[in-house]
Amino acid sequence: MSSSTGTIALEGLDPRGKQPSRINPYWVLVLPLVLFLLVLYLYPIGQVLWISFSDPEVGLQNYERLVTNRGILKMLGNTFRICFITTGISLVLGYLIAYAMAHVTDRHRIWILMFVLVPFWVSVLARAFSWVVLLHDNGIINRALLDWGVISEPIHLVRNELGVLIGMVHYMIPYAVLPLYANLRGIDPKLVSAARGLGAGPFESFWRVYLPLSLPGIAGAGLLVFILTLGFFVTPSILGGGKTLMIAEYVSVQILQTVRWGVGSMLAMVLLVLVFLVFAVMSRVVDLRTMFGAK
Repeated sequence: MSSSTGTIALEGLDPRGKQPSRINPYWVLVLPLVLFLLVLYLYPIGQVLWISFSDPEVGLQNYERLVTNRGILKMLGNTFRICFITTGISLVLGYLIAYAMAHVTDRHRIWILMFVLVPFWVSVLARAFSWVVLLHDNGIINRALLDWGVISEPIHLVRNELGVLIGMVHYMIPYAVLPLYANLRGIDPKLVSAARGLGAGPFESFWRVYLPLSLPGIAGAGLLVFILTLGFFVTPSILGGGKTLMIAEYVSVQILQTVRWGVGSMLAMVLLVLVFLVFAVMSRVVDLRTMFGAK
């Protein structure tokens, strides 16, 4: 009996003494979804990449525009400047809100969180037009300032870069608050209390203890906000009034108005590569898994 059992056991082994490779049954369930995603995403991206090299003729002439065309260089400069400013302001405001949420009572935290999440419930188009109503030369803000005698003539708050920044910061604050709040909630308040007990003042305790512990949350929120702002389209087109072009709006103009598919596809690929580069740089500076709460 033992001999037959041993023979059966040996039959399941590789002649070289290794266990035979088996296909994980979970792959049978995952493989169709993986194939679907490959077809849904990689094939269109491949098509866009091919158009960027082949329209109007095969070559690198579209990518040469990145260093020779002043209009494209100016547009890229506007995009990066607006994205950096938006990210910086959103992080400062988001940190203040997240800090307050982490140190107030549960009742007040719910109210703050509700007001933070309100922008998610309103269409981005409706928000952009609402800012136009508020910031226009004859809008509520200018009318109030004129009536109070603060200004003698309307301030141009819309159809320029200032209006774009206001609308983008308003849209991005929730994306900065939520990662920061998740990070700040994980900081042990006893550490700050210990610093205070050792003689550090309120500002020194925050600067040397609390702020360094919140750096992963700042990095995660900054990464998320910056990547999202790179692809902004509706807000800059409405609040900028065509005077503050960013890369997404420029792609739309090239494809829908001037019908230069090659240039538009090239800029779309540049935007995609920029996103991956931001991830690559950040992954070398901090652990992305830690930033987004992974163990």
